[in-house]
Amino acid sequence: MEIALGFAKKKIAIDIEDNKVLGVLKPNEVLVRNTGADEVKRALEKPINSPRLKDVVKPREKVVIITSDITRPMPSSVVLPLVIEELNQAGVIDEDITVVFGLGSHRMHTESEKIYLVGEDIYKRVKCVDSDVEDCINLGKTSRGTPINVFRPVVECDRRICLGNIEYHYFAGYSGGAKSILPGVCDKETIQANHSMMVKEESKAGELEHNPLRNDIDEISKVIDLDFMVNVVLDEKKEIIKAVAGDIIEAHRAGCKFLDQLYKIELEKHADIVIVSPGGYPKDINLYQAQKALDNAKHAVREGGVIILLASCKEGFGSEIFEEWLKTAKEPEELISKIKENFKLGGHKAAAIAMVLQKCKVFLVSELEDEVVRKIFLEPYDSLQSALDGAKELLGADSNIIVMPYGGSTLPKVCNQISELETSTLRKPSFNL
Repeated sequence: MEIALGFAKKKIAIDIEDNKVLGVLKPNEVLVRNTGADEVKRALEKPINSPRLKDVVKPREKVVIITSDITRPMPSSVVLPLVIEELNQAGVIDEDITVVFGLGSHRMHTESEKIYLVGEDIYKRVKCVDSDVEDCINLGKTSRGTPINVFRPVVECDRRICLGNIEYHYFAGYSGGAKSILPGVCDKETIQANHSMMVKEESKAGELEHNPLRNDIDEISKVIDLDFMVNVVLDEKKEIIKAVAGDIIEAHRAGCKFLDQLYKIELEKHADIVIVSPGGYPKDINLYQAQKALDNAKHAVREGGVIILLASCKEGFGSEIFEEWLKTAKEPEELISKIKENFKLGGHKAAAIAMVLQKCKVFLVSELEDEVVRKIFLEPYDSLQSALDGAKELLGADSNIIVMPYGGSTLPKVCNQISELETSTLRKPSFNL
């Protein structure tokens, strides 16, 4: 069979014997009744385990709405007007509303970026500010010892509303929910303590219940009241196809279940070889972006197997710190030790690649120089076919293969039994050809 995968702004095809292919992993079919603003309105009218927002807040209360920064695909300009409309219906005036962009460890926004994120009308109506790691209040520690240092305006307001989008996160399990608070509006000490747990085995994509890092994040909601949340799930075109609102834990979990119906793919077993593409431009514009697809692919490959990452990386590494950590390490294990001692944005993705290398080899088909690729512990190939030939030479001609054309979105999971939720009529697994 011929399978085409995205590479930069083109497609690269490869022929693979039918009987060697365990599956081609694509998003599942789901039932979508509403999209965009209509779906957000529906969620606001039917919150989960919570009264409606307009029944939660009271006139003259100071309200902070925490939303994502420019690095996230959260469509704040669609969601915010509807949330503020509910607040206004409750008697909360615009002057008592502050929108806080949760920067975490990221840089400050320009004014034009703030306007882009919320829309010109909302920017003129309500106060919009970046979180500030230098202006935080300590609220104690979590049970795991993480100091809880939260941006002062978020602590001192009367009501807190969290906005975000839900997608798989390679060590927090899922984005969204209480992640608006941690790392969103916490200081570097808090983020460092929490994110250092990324090296633990259960700190992985798609894991909530047993994920220590995620549990640490959710514990924040027991210390500081998070009064309401609105999270959305986006399709490949970044359009809202699902919204959840209400309780910070229960509504978030409902959104995660929907995400699983769309993007989690059940497999009977791991493959010897996994061929993965982030999907082409702009998702493979640099290695920093392409890393997400690599991390998802590790869940489909067996111990000692090979992942073939097809990613242009035309613009190089995409992060100076990421590049520095990779290029200066003498061995992958050094990166894992380093992130335990000092979490650093950029360095965390270098450590994530090192953790993949603990399980399997990674062959990279890209536009990076061969010498550079070898320097960062990956094996360079000039074509997808030569990489596949190399993997077969290493593992055997009868090696089985899984192909992931949309590696940044689809999350493989090997299970002996498929749950009732995942075999419902709303979900039609499409990993079989």
